[in-house]
Amino acid sequence: MSREQVLVTGAAGKLGRAVVADLLDAGHQVVAVDRRQPEEDPGTRFVRLEGDDVPGLAAALEGCTALVALASVPSPGSLPPHQLFRDNTQAAFVALQVATAAGVRRAVVASSGSAYVTAWSPRPTMVDEVPVREEHPLRNAEEYGLSKQVSEEIAAMFCRRHPDLSVAALRFHWIATAEEQRERMTAQRGGPRDWPEELRQMWGYVDLRDAARACRLAVETAQRRPYGFAVLNVVAADLLADETLDALLSAHAPHVRRSPGGPSAGGAFAIDRAREVIGWEPRHSWRDLD
Repeated sequence: MSREQVLVTGAAGKLGRAVVADLLDAGHQVVAVDRRQPEEDPGTRFVRLEGDDVPGLAAALEGCTALVALASVPSPGSLPPHQLFRDNTQAAFVALQVATAAGVRRAVVASSGSAYVTAWSPRPTMVDEVPVREEHPLRNAEEYGLSKQVSEEIAAMFCRRHPDLSVAALRFHWIATAEEQRERMTAQRGGPRDWPEELRQMWGYVDLRDAARACRLAVETAQRRPYGFAVLNVVAADLLADETLDALLSAHAPHVRRSPGGPSAGGAFAIDRAREVIGWEPRHSWRDLD
């Protein structure tokens, strides 16, 4: 496998910093791009750009062979809804437009499980069936989830325009450090339990290290075996809960159907497609922290 030169947008964010470090550790070159300066030295070239700076992004992409587009507003509430939707979808479009015009044919776009209906739904909505597969209907009811759904459609459009382009739209669940996982479980065990919120989240998460590795594998796999447009769940194989999924659903959402073929550790999201397409499986669990 040839060494890539990867441009990472949103490189100063939590996931962006981890992705840059993971790529560098694997021997790739990185150009880190963000609208704000990272708090620590990213260990590689850093370019400060706004998300709509097309000439600046084109200059930063010179010599790059791959793109990891992570720049986005990470959650609702920090901006008015119309601005969040505009910024997230514009960032995805501009990054892919400029990258493909420069000849880049391997890209990753950060999507989210919020596209289904989880996380910031205005009510404790639930999925139809577990494990949740990528084909599950997208019933997001707020601007963040919608922006991720539209960003996926943007990526799919560019793949139609460029048949030799591979883009992995990675549907991350809550991306958490080991300490954040420990804190969540401590709070949950200390009660009282917020069942509507837990149902909204479907007890999903993904370790920050596993999320970063998924981005790298998506780029590396596309170099060896182009896969076109792929939407992939990137979620831990287990639940962020002491109980089993069956017990939780039986008690709090008995109408949710159970289908065979879920992750072996009992998570609510199917992750077999990520293994088949890019060779990714989670390596970390909060259970390893006890």
